[in-house]
Amino acid sequence: MELRQLEYFVAVAEEANFTRAAERVHISQSGISAQIRQLEHDLGATLIDRSSRTATLTSAGEAALVHARAALASAEAVRQAVDDENQLVRGRLVVGMVTACTVKPLFDALSAFHLAHPGIEITLTEDNSDRLIDRVRSGATDLALVATASAPPDGLDAFPIISEGLVAAVTPGHPLARRSRVALAELVDHTIVCMPTGTGIRTVFDQACAAAGLRPEIALQASAPDAVADLAIRGLGVAILSESMATDYRGRLTAVALDDVDIPAVLALVWRGRGGPALRELVRHTRRSFGELQTDPAR
Repeated sequence: MELRQLEYFVAVAEEANFTRAAERVHISQSGISAQIRQLEHDLGATLIDRSSRTATLTSAGEAALVHARAALASAEAVRQAVDDENQLVRGRLVVGMVTACTVKPLFDALSAFHLAHPGIEITLTEDNSDRLIDRVRSGATDLALVATASAPPDGLDAFPIISEGLVAAVTPGHPLARRSRVALAELVDHTIVCMPTGTGIRTVFDQACAAAGLRPEIALQASAPDAVADLAIRGLGVAILSESMATDYRGRLTAVALDDVDIPAVLALVWRGRGGPALRELVRHTRRSFGELQTDPAR
């Protein structure tokens, strides 16, 4: 008994016709007939009733069909397991992260993955979140650490790491420093320092302002949160940062809550669910690495 004979038998059973079954498995009709006769000889029973134009299963054939399908499925599982292992021996993964990201758990995950699978080449790129999401959707990037507004992007698998609100960060001598909260309508009267369009924090801020019917003027912008904070520390404007970012500058900047910004900024790992075994293994490493992360200063 051979696997190909079981494959031919299943094809005839499902097509109920030797000619169509032969076309399906790319063999001549005489060839498929001969192979099934050999299978019947080996099993000592007739599996297919050939007395009419339609090929029908005998009772022995009905009993054999379930096990033939199971045997073929098991053989395919063996092939898939070997293929998966081969893909984890060599290959290439492209990982993206938001510009100026210093999230150590991501680097820890990449290091652990490299030690486990040294034959896989890892390429690391930086960009803003919007472009990284587009690259993951297109397949140009396998996995990306992105910041988004409200929730991870539709159509991608995601592992949210943190979700938090925005604050206005000002120097201790700024008029807003004596306040615990400020409304957007009042905030936009001040000089604003923020991250550029396409970043998670800027998206949250722009959406909140649009919902309030406001059009703030961004006087200065920088891609790195540290640069945004440094501009504010030097008295050049009010920095728009996430809550956790602002805590890094306690003493130099005072965080003032924004009254009417209900949209959270979300930091998440995103990837396409239909990725291969190497990507699945990298996702496993990143999930484990980020599992104990509570707060994060980078976006």
